[in-house]
Formats: sequence, structure tokens, C-alpha cells
Amino acid sequence: MFENESYESCEMCSFEMPNKKILMVVSQTEELKEGHPIGVWFEEFAVPYLAFLDKGYEVTVASPNGGSAPIDPASLYNKWEGAKEALGDTEELDTIDFTKYDALVLPGGHGPLFDLYKNETLGIIINDYNERNKLIAAICHGPAGLLSAKKDGIPFVNGKRLTCFTNEEEIYSKKESLIPFFLEDALKDAGCDFVQGGINEVNVVVDNNLITAQNYCSTEAFTKEIIKYLEN
Repeated sequence: MFENESYESCEMCSFEMPNKKILMVVSQTEELKEGHPIGVWFEEFAVPYLAFLDKGYEVTVASPNGGSAPIDPASLYNKWEGAKEALGDTEELDTIDFTKYDALVLPGGHGPLFDLYKNETLGIIINDYNERNKLIAAICHGPAGLLSAKKDGIPFVNGKRLTCFTNEEEIYSKKESLIPFFLEDALKDAGCDFVQGGINEVNVVVDNNLITAQNYCSTEAFTKEIIKYLEN
């Protein structure tokens, strides 16, 4: 600034950074087998969803067919009541312009083992985000969605450090006879570098633009890592 010269601030001289945009993709599978209801594990959706809104991020919730996404009744708690409405009317994934988002987040619940693991649109999104170094994050059974992505026949997870709900945790929760496959085994078969923690142990793995978490106990740490990545 020159001596004796002053400038007044004006609105045109200042600007706000655009809000981050988050795409959360959830399963719509309602039961493992007849009489065994499942759905989105609510904590793994609600905690990051509400934290993103608190940060001022714009959040879109999508599912394979749009509309209602079931919540696993074993995970439903009133403390996250503000997040329930978002699962009542999700967007159809095929209609989303995924190029305008900064991050993809895949919550868990057993449902992704039935639908997201083979969703072609999700695979396209993951490959696109990986090529452009956008954040891809998944927790618990959410990493099943990562199996949807391949490029030139090579799985996206090949060579990636990651984690998920472990074989040991499936057996501990007595779900091993109800699931179509063990997610840990499927990810290892696809060539990942699997990082295992103990049963219900907090375990979050960051590998460049990929963040994964092992179980619902890791939800808060998982959410913090996502926000840390987006704020840097």
C-alpha cells in the first residue's frame, strides 16, 4: 500500500470458498434371509451425515433405485433423529451428476454385500474419482461397494491398503451363515493389502484418497479423517 493511500473493503473484493459436496451412497437391501431384517447401519450413516451438515457441506444421499433406504432396526437410536429423513427419500444413483461432488462416502450395514458390490454406476464413479484423486471413503460393509470398480480387468482395491468388517467380527456377531460372502476374503482375493484390527476395535486406514474403517466403533474417527482430508 502506498503512503497516505487507503483502500476500503468491498463485497467484490472478498469471496467465500464453495461448500464441499458429498455424495453418500447407501444400500436398499432389507433382509439377509427371511426373518432377518437389515438395512443401513444407522450410526455409520448418521454420524458423518450430521457432521458434514454441521461443517456446511452439501450432502446428497443416493441409492440404487432411489426412494426409501431401510435402516437396520438393531442400529436405530433416537440420538441421530435428524438423519432419518435423509434415508426416507434418496436420489436414484443413475440420475446423479457425480462429477460435481468432492467425495464419495459408503456407509455400512450388511446390505452392500447384496447390491452395491456389483453396481455398475458405482464402479464408474469410483474409477472416475480415483483418476481425479477425489476422496473415496467406506466403513464396515461399505467397502463391498469398492468391489464394483475395475479398470482393464484389475480391481480398484488391488494394491490398496484398506480395512472392513472382518471375518472374525462376522463370526462374533453370528452372521456368517446369513451373508453371501465374507467381505474380508473378497477384498483380499481382489488383491488389497488388508489391515485388520481386533473385534470392535477402532481401526481407520488412510491410503492417499481412500479412507476405510473397520466397524461402527470406528465411525467417529472415520468421520474426522474425512473432514480432515477435505479441509486440507
